[in-house]
Amino acid sequence: MKSSLWQCTWLTAIAAALAWIPSTAAAEDAKPFRVGIVTFLSGAAAGPFGVPARNAAEVVVEALNAGTVVAPYGNTKGIGGAPLEIVFVDEAGGTTKQVTEYRNLVQQKNVDAVIGYISSGDCLAIAPVADELKKLTVFFDCGTPRIFEDASYKYLFRTGATATIDNVAAALYLNEHKKNTRKIAGINQNYAWGQDSWNDFVAAMKVLVPNVQIATSQMPKLLAGQYGAEISALLSADADVVHSSFWGGDLDALILQGAPRGLFKKSTVVLTAGETAVQKLGDQIPDGTIIGARGPFDMFAPDTELNRWFRKVYTDRYNVPPSYPSYKMAQAIFGLKAAYEKAQAGGKAAPSQEQIIVAFEHLTFEGPGGKVTMGLGKGHQAVQGTAYGTVKHVGDKFTLTNVTTYTAERVTPPDGVKSEDWIKGLKAAK
Repeated sequence: MKSSLWQCTWLTAIAAALAWIPSTAAAEDAKPFRVGIVTFLSGAAAGPFGVPARNAAEVVVEALNAGTVVAPYGNTKGIGGAPLEIVFVDEAGGTTKQVTEYRNLVQQKNVDAVIGYISSGDCLAIAPVADELKKLTVFFDCGTPRIFEDASYKYLFRTGATATIDNVAAALYLNEHKKNTRKIAGINQNYAWGQDSWNDFVAAMKVLVPNVQIATSQMPKLLAGQYGAEISALLSADADVVHSSFWGGDLDALILQGAPRGLFKKSTVVLTAGETAVQKLGDQIPDGTIIGARGPFDMFAPDTELNRWFRKVYTDRYNVPPSYPSYKMAQAIFGLKAAYEKAQAGGKAAPSQEQIIVAFEHLTFEGPGGKVTMGLGKGHQAVQGTAYGTVKHVGDKFTLTNVTTYTAERVTPPDGVKSEDWIKGLKAAK
């Protein structure tokens, strides 16, 4: 009896082992899921924006393939058990070049999905092409609300909130923390992002401060780099507040050129995308400057296991903490993984693109910045809160005071309502 029992147990163990081997081999031999990732790899926007986004893609994809990401993304390696493979494309070069590059990713490199685009101009150019070529595409950063407010797309998603939250929250923050604001001015880049940002900010301020005066609006060319004339105009305007949605090298240049001339002392400067300048220029950003991070990212991110993990692996690899472009790239990758695995529904077969799209619509998932809900654009546009703080140097340390968070509901229009119409009914905090 003992011999028979031992033999039975041994055979059961062998059978279990043999049953395990094919499934492991299948997972290892699974066809890679190829993702084209587009971000600035050269030019003035690369250092503060494009490269941090690329770095996030590298470290997150590597960890997913190794199965070392924490909950809720640690159950399966890669994406649904298939390894992720990434193909990088430089976003520099303008919209015509980006449309060509996008077509090449889809038609020549045969990617399964595309994640990309920092520039709102590039997003506006790519959006209709994504539907034309019927390729699942995820915008990770660009902020113009025009994408889903002016059109509807099947194959396109955006996992970051629109610029509306940046500018409405900036106006709410001023209304709460700088109640004596009576005259405002702006310096924004002269294309969709800058125009939309300034228009939303002015509209919100006019609701919250009905008698507010518009002193001047400076709209230099994107990536102009030199702003002597515009800074002179802003100094002459004598505004209480100067609003800027500058990003990338333009943002750095505005700080480096405007601070020595006293712009940040004469007016309170609101930098809606200012967080990316903190690591490089933190000690040169004057006290009193109001900083945003285009969402609950970096110093505004929640203390969650996923955020702690992301900050650690990123900092360990690159010796600097992740900035908000890094957070938004990670968020897009996690969103795609969540949609894919929801479509997979626990099965082993790879879902079709159509199934992934259905799963992505109205999806709620976790990112390093907290919960993300695909709540606008018929379930294709993310909804998320944001935060602002005021710069205050304590000794040699950069800090933020008066940090104020705003829920997604507080700074986001409901689905189907355009931002410009919704802002007209904005109300100040009680």
